Amino acid sequence: MKILLIDDDEALTIVFTTALAKEGFQTSVAHLGKDGIDKVKLEKPDLVLLDQVLPDTSGNEVLKQLKGDDQTKNIPVIILSNFSQEELVKEAINQGAADYVFKYQVEPKDIVDKIKRQLNKT
Repeated sequence: MKILLIDDDEALTIVFTTALAKEGFQTSVAHLGKDGIDKVKLEKPDLVLLDQVLPDTSGNEVLKQLKGDDQTKNIPVIILSNFSQEELVKEAINQGAADYVFKYQVEPKDIVDKIKRQLNKT
């Protein structure tokens, strides 16, 4: 199973990719939204973990592009965020995000469990 992590936080990407690798997931990383969209189309991951705040765009904008593209619209996307702004959460869920996770409330194992549950649905 392939997971694409789109996040600009180096420390966090290392923690999550390590946790996912221990569970047998193949993980790749993009640090910018545009690069993430390109990688999704190229690599066709089974699931995308997407940061809400990226240097070049918002996670919701990346999500909108992924869900609006026939090549990528069926790939589950879990949004990661440091912000619990209700309007951002609602917008992401309305655009088709599979889940919305607050980074400060979650352990790497919790993310792995959420990914496994999401992949079992598909």
